Amino acid sequence: MGELRGCGSIEHTISRRAAMGVLAAGSAMAFNGNALAAPLTHQNKRVLMVFLAGGVSQLETWDPKPGAPTGGPFRAIPTSVTGTHVSELLPHTAMQMHRLALVRGINTAEDDHGKGSYIMHTGRKQEPSVAYPHLGSLVAKMVAEPDNPLPGYLHVQPGGGGGSSAGDAAFLGPRFGSVNISDGKPPVNIDLPNGLTQARDDSRHSMRRKADARFLATRNTAETEAYTQTHDQARQMMAKKALFDVANEPDRLAGGYGRHDFGRHCLLARRLLEGGAPFVKVTHTNYDTHHENFDFHIERMGEFDRTFATLLEDLHQRGLLSSTLVMVISEFGRTPNINRNYGRDHWSKAWSVTLAGQGIVPGAVTGKTNAQGTAVVDRQVNGGHLFATYFKALGLDPTKKHYIDQRPIPMTDPAASPIAEILA
Repeated sequence: MGELRGCGSIEHTISRRAAMGVLAAGSAMAFNGNALAAPLTHQNKRVLMVFLAGGVSQLETWDPKPGAPTGGPFRAIPTSVTGTHVSELLPHTAMQMHRLALVRGINTAEDDHGKGSYIMHTGRKQEPSVAYPHLGSLVAKMVAEPDNPLPGYLHVQPGGGGGSSAGDAAFLGPRFGSVNISDGKPPVNIDLPNGLTQARDDSRHSMRRKADARFLATRNTAETEAYTQTHDQARQMMAKKALFDVANEPDRLAGGYGRHDFGRHCLLARRLLEGGAPFVKVTHTNYDTHHENFDFHIERMGEFDRTFATLLEDLHQRGLLSSTLVMVISEFGRTPNINRNYGRDHWSKAWSVTLAGQGIVPGAVTGKTNAQGTAVVDRQVNGGHLFATYFKALGLDPTKKHYIDQRPIPMTDPAASPIAEILA
């Protein structure tokens, strides 16, 4: 299995690294108590989004159906919440279930990768007349402090793809777009060039600010403001470059996260959140399992499970979890049926996500699918309900509007209400 043969989308033609982590079971997580004792010095709300790109199978994770004809070979195992079971591919996460809330009744009714991702990032279906901002961009605008030296929306992603994605912000403006952290490495040019002293750089910065001020006096637009703000923030980030160095973490803790890209990226995410980042997204790839679904989920969950459980415990030990809204989402789930290639195809009609932390009831479960996993039979929700729930959990008003040329645009879908059962 050298490459995941998905649906042909360019997002899912990524070659897989050899020797992926395999399913870890039984052993307790290794934490360094002293390393986790750092006190929280601020109570700003923050968000961590873990995006499982490609469409993770709910049947191999949060909503197993071992008794169904096409439920697959894996058992359902008990968790730290009495009566709640998850797939046996999640033994470590199962022991953290008392910190998680499960939403098992999702029907987004969109089986296309791009459209499904859009729904899960914006809470809306795509419309020809307006593009809606990603959750990260909304948090960057509505939650982030104006003088925060870190960008409001950071995306830690595997492989290449550095720079920024201004389009994520839509009508909010480019300054609220995502800044991409490629392969967990610090942004390029975060160090001063050789031969340039700090004093000389300060002088250059002062001259640039004066030139910017003259230009903005007559040509002030969202784009020019974003340009100036980006320069200022880049200089502030240079003083924060140590945050990007996961080598500073205790070896035992780093081992708990995992010696693979996803482990390093989640460890970096925790460092960024602790350092004041308002919104961090971590992407884990290769879930488009049209072929060999079960083998691929053994490998993917082998990385995800222990890393995610370690991340939750680490956030909790540092006093960060209670003020951090954590979500594990995907574009959609996978079909209850198994195709001729031992794979599962796209399925948006009955799937699951999990939440934790800020504003969320620990251990809560809402929604139910039928015995075959083909349909939601209780408490059906969609991406709009999830988005309204995020707002409410963060203490934001889901009915808030943004105005473009005096045209009111609601920040969340007016037809969707928050999921009250999982809100603290």
